[in-house]
Amino acid sequence: MEREYQRLSQQTMAFVLAGGRGSRLKELTDRRAKPAVYFGGKSRIIDFALSNAVNSGIRRIGVATQYKAHSLIRHLQRGWSFFRAERNEFLDILPASQQLNEENWYKGTADAVTQNIDILRAYGPKYILILAGDHIYKQDYSLMIKQHVETGAQVTVGCIEVPRMEATGFGVMKVDESDRILEFVEKPADPPAMPGQPDLALASMGIYVFEAEYLYDLLIADAANPNSSNDFGKDIIPQIVAQNGAVAHPFSRSCVRSGAEPKPYWRDVGTIDAFWQANIDLTDFTPELDLYDNDWPIWTYSELTPPAKFIHNEDGRRGHALSSMVSGGCIISGSQLHRCLLYTGVRTHSYSQLEGVIAMPHVTINRNAHLTNVVIDKDVVIPEGLVVGEDPELDAKRFRRSDNGICLITKPMIDRLEL
Repeated sequence: MEREYQRLSQQTMAFVLAGGRGSRLKELTDRRAKPAVYFGGKSRIIDFALSNAVNSGIRRIGVATQYKAHSLIRHLQRGWSFFRAERNEFLDILPASQQLNEENWYKGTADAVTQNIDILRAYGPKYILILAGDHIYKQDYSLMIKQHVETGAQVTVGCIEVPRMEATGFGVMKVDESDRILEFVEKPADPPAMPGQPDLALASMGIYVFEAEYLYDLLIADAANPNSSNDFGKDIIPQIVAQNGAVAHPFSRSCVRSGAEPKPYWRDVGTIDAFWQANIDLTDFTPELDLYDNDWPIWTYSELTPPAKFIHNEDGRRGHALSSMVSGGCIISGSQLHRCLLYTGVRTHSYSQLEGVIAMPHVTINRNAHLTNVVIDKDVVIPEGLVVGEDPELDAKRFRRSDNGICLITKPMIDRLEL
């Protein structure tokens, strides 16, 4: 059985849609696409989809890029260059064709694949796995591909089980007892329930499995339709559902969990609040997402850094961190941290107090700063004595403050303070 899974994975190419900005992350995506946003102390968001593919035995991958892709492309070149061409392995970066009239930018998710059909055909995969590059989860795609082959579906749609009335913001699948999709409803006010589970609904994860030749024909016909928006969720999937050819694959059947993970984990960290919460949750005693699972590693670019260091041991000036994650190259100098997540090369200086702080790579926090519930973008230097998290009105004037009181701090915001 394991050999069968492996054979299907070897016949599959993964196509990762990684061109989106993620505008709900506000200034955090001013310089980078959402899939390139940092997550979990070392990784980028895209690393989860790519790691799932590699761990599932899929070693032929294309990544479609578009919006402010430099940071993403640099990360892929540095961290994902271990594929061996002589073994028919690769990770191809597929940017949109950038012409002066911009007519060849990717118009939609389906168009991103359509523009690369010649490249895909040259590689000759039997199956195409379409992935979104901007979600946090662990999944064995080989189980989904196996279901696709066994059911003879025209498309298999990966679906996350969510509380029914929380599904109003998703594309929701109405299915029968055999997982056949009867109806696809975009952001319904009254989401259809799963069979036998009236409190749950199946929401699309933006993951699809197709036979390659069938997908090519479908996309070519869609590109010729002037009324199409060239999007999988809006055009392609509803068309197949209407032909009774779509099958749902519930995430719970293929999610990967270690013994420490109590339930299936999937997050769209598309807002400042969701991003902060998902990162801070990792500092819990038993987090819902286990990043320490060596059986399903999250691959990424690992910089060469010295170990983290904690210095000073005086009253009020003690390098100290509780319920926190501290990456390599960090120096905690006479600061106190609680429920914080520090990325590579962060420096915190004496008498600073940090609570619920997510600090991106190479942030410097100077003396006497008091920061509560903040996200600090890469390379930001926090001025001495800065207080954030105590005066909501003042915070909202100086920084990006979310509905839940999380403050995003970027370099331009700090520069305006100094003026």
